[in-house]
Amino acid sequence: MNTELFFIYDSHCPWSYATTSLVNCIAKAFPEMPLNLWHSARYEGDELIEKHTLDLVINDSCVEFSDKYINQLAQEKDSTVSANILAWAQAKAPQLSLPLLNAIQNSHFQQGLALTSETDFSGIINELKISPPTKVFNHNKLTKDAQFVIHDTLELQELINTSAIPALLLAVEDNLILLNHNLYLNSPESIVEAIELELK
Repeated sequence: MNTELFFIYDSHCPWSYATTSLVNCIAKAFPEMPLNLWHSARYEGDELIEKHTLDLVINDSCVEFSDKYINQLAQEKDSTVSANILAWAQAKAPQLSLPLLNAIQNSHFQQGLALTSETDFSGIINELKISPPTKVFNHNKLTKDAQFVIHDTLELQELINTSAIPALLLAVEDNLILLNHNLYLNSPESIVEAIELELK
């Protein structure tokens, strides 16, 4: 049976951060299942995250946000560089996409890094021993890889009739199942059982 997982998200979105824990559980339980991690590049340096949103995420999930992150909520979020580097990883080294996403989200939501410059990514690059091209660090422009991902994302969002992020979808043969990730945010491991039921 051919199965794939699609995760539409933004690295700087608190709800996406909470949903990544579900993706981690799925990847661990189904190591052979291809993961399509599609960054929507929603945050373009013109939007803030409200403290109220963080409170909702904390109440509905298992994640916490550091004081370093909370203290910089007044800064507008820009996920362009993250979208670029994650699109590069998805295209060139897909096995590193999920570890890279986890590292980026940890740097942003725990270490409070804006992730808008190459310097912000130096620790991640050294830790994962990756060599992304210089072009991914241009915070004013999406790379072609990132643009391709966004194009595919828009097509999939049109198919499922929603542009809301995050979105978690399971493809089983020719069927596409939109998983209600909200049901599992407080108990990420429980999504594995839900997927097992879908696969029966």
